Amino acid sequence: MELNLKRPIVFFDLETTGVDPAKDRIVEISMVKVMPDGSEEVRTRRINPQMHIPEASTAIHGITDDDVRDAPSFAQIAKSLYKFIEGCDFGGFNSNRFDLPVLVEEFLRAGVDVDFKRRRFVDVQNIFHKMEQRTLVAAYKFYCGKELADAHSAEADTMATYEVLKAQLDRYPELQNDVQYLAEFSARGETVDYAGRIVYNDKGEEVFAFGKHKGRVVSEVFAEEPSYYSWMMNGDFPLYTKKVITEIRCRDKKS
Repeated sequence: MELNLKRPIVFFDLETTGVDPAKDRIVEISMVKVMPDGSEEVRTRRINPQMHIPEASTAIHGITDDDVRDAPSFAQIAKSLYKFIEGCDFGGFNSNRFDLPVLVEEFLRAGVDVDFKRRRFVDVQNIFHKMEQRTLVAAYKFYCGKELADAHSAEADTMATYEVLKAQLDRYPELQNDVQYLAEFSARGETVDYAGRIVYNDKGEEVFAFGKHKGRVVSEVFAEEPSYYSWMMNGDFPLYTKKVITEIRCRDKKS
């Protein structure tokens, strides 16, 4: 089943130096831009992370320091990349919890102030886990009847994710072929920042999802303990998380 799109959607996958959005960097990115008419445009490129790629990460994706030595840095391609994805929704495999936070961090480090608040995010892994409880390799075999020969190659994983979503729509008639529905269905919970440090409670208030103030309203904590804001701003939190708490703090000062 082909996707029913009202605007373009970009399926993407990242290979990185590690799993910490605040510290690690992208070494390869692949994107499949699918237009409402069904046409597709694929972009894949290696990126110099400007740091050593740990051997443990190389063991997973096979990319070494030598492979990216002459590749551009993310900052060098950030503006053209943002132009490519501007106005698009997003799809990925575990993208809500990992790929999207990492991508946003790279944009912010490059000085590109991205705003994805009106975009929709379809996480194919979450749909898969809700339906079958498997991994991407298993999902590809289960839904598409194929072996994923180049697993952990960004382009192979990206194309597999796109194919899996289409196959999921064919398999489950209860899934609506609508990006907004799929984004809501594949969401794990409504987060304020992409890393999930700040979430909404049932009253629509921003609350902490970690640490000693877990479950407490962010604005109330900052009012009672201003040093907690400073601690977060000076800590190893993602740049987007810091942007969110700064917006909350500035908003409350004006009110």
